[in-house]
Formats: sequence, structure tokens, C-alpha cells
Amino acid sequence: MLHIVACIKQVPDTKIIKMNPKTNTMDRASAPAILNPYDAHAVEEAVRIKNRYGGTVSVLTMGPPPAVKAIKKCIEIGADEGYMISDRRFAGADTLATSYALTKALEKIQKIKPVDLILCGKMTIDGDTGQVGPGIARRLDIPPLTSVKKVEEVNQDAGHIIVHRKIEDGHEVIESSLPCLLSVEKEINEVPYSPFPNLIKAARYEPNIWSVDDLEDVDIKQLGLKGSPTIVAKVWAPPKPEGGKMLEGSVNEQVDQILSVILEKKELFETKGGS
Repeated sequence: MLHIVACIKQVPDTKIIKMNPKTNTMDRASAPAILNPYDAHAVEEAVRIKNRYGGTVSVLTMGPPPAVKAIKKCIEIGADEGYMISDRRFAGADTLATSYALTKALEKIQKIKPVDLILCGKMTIDGDTGQVGPGIARRLDIPPLTSVKKVEEVNQDAGHIIVHRKIEDGHEVIESSLPCLLSVEKEINEVPYSPFPNLIKAARYEPNIWSVDDLEDVDIKQLGLKGSPTIVAKVWAPPKPEGGKMLEGSVNEQVDQILSVILEKKELFETKGGS
């Protein structure tokens, strides 16, 4: 039976969050915490694969105690089990330290029940890097398949999966061995409203919560701030684009205005080589 693990994250709702004008950082207290939207599609796809081929779906997250709410949301979607690693020593992790911590948790889950497939959202809306999924795959030495928009086939007996990847000018169909990791696009599915029995199960569900000490062979130097070679020095809201300029006057006057703009910005219209 397939065992699929979806890696998820609780994030602030970036549609509502405000910026602190003094510190130029996100005021996370100004917005509610939600399940990362891309991760919701990853969990939904894991559940759909389970329904097609049989098996179980587990979800894994790293975060403070309130992140339990994100796991409960995944149970609503249809996941069977939830795991969370929560410890002050994980705090301040960049994508490198995050992928390391999640890998250690995945190694423990693997000993409980072998993992056949890992799903992640394409990226998180509070970071937009898309690095954690491939980072996990690299550490586990399994194939990473990014920008997946369709899972065509999962054949556990033959040990392969066929997916469609989104690329700049279309898509490509790839066959990969199992186990592997997929990072999925939002267009892979639509997340429906959860059925009532799932809501009841989620309300009563208590996930498995592990600290650093519950994991094996952990290098403390690779966790949290100590294990993070990158930092976010500053975050700011981009300036709003200026509105378009309305041309006034007669047709000839408007043509003259357009020509003046073109001549002012002529370097934008010049081709290389001076031709």
C-alpha cells in the first residue's frame, strides 16, 4: 500500500498582512495564520492518489505549537496522519536548515512506515523560494520533480510514476522511479469543501509532535539560526505602479506627444548592433 507524505507549512495570509514601517518586516500578528495554499493542493493531490491506488496519507510540518491548526486542516482535506516537529532550536531556520530538519523527521517516519512518495507545494507564499522541496529530495537522494501539474500514473509494483511538468513553453511528460518528491502547481487540482465526517475527525485529531531530542542523528549546528547561512535583511512592499498618462489635444498634438516619449526612451527601441 502506498504511503504518501505531504510536507506543509502554516503561513500568514499575505492578502491581509501588513508591513511594519519602522522595521520594514512583515507584521505576522496582523494577519491570520493559514495552511499554505500550494500545500493544500499537495495534500489534495495526495488524497486523490490514495483514493485511486489505495494507501495512506501523512502530513509533516515544522513550526510552533499553533501550527497544529494547519495539520487539522489537512485532516479535513483527507489526510490520515499528522506529524509536527516543534522546538525552539528549529526557530529562525532558512530553507537549508528547514530542509535538513524535515529530512530528519521524514527519516523517522520512514522507520514507522516506508514512504513511497513525498509531495510539497511549489512554494510558500511567505517565502516564494521553492527551495525546501528540492532540498529534501537532495538530502534523501531521491528524484525531485518540480512544477508538476498532473499525476498521470503511480505504479507501485513497477516502482515508477508518470507526471506532467509545467515548463515555460508548454509541458513535458516524465517517468521517474519511486520513491521521489513532487512539488506541485496550484492548477493540479481544485481543493473542494471538506465533507462533514472529515471536519469531525479533524476537530478531535491530535497529531504526533516531536522535539529535536525525538529525532535521530541530528547535527544541532544545522538547525535554526545556527544552520542558516542566509538571512532576510529587509522586506518591503513594492511601490504601486504609476497610472498611465492621458493624451490630450488634437490628433496631431497627440502624435507629437507620443513621438516625444519615444525619443525620450529611444534606448528601449534600439536593437543590438545599432541596426
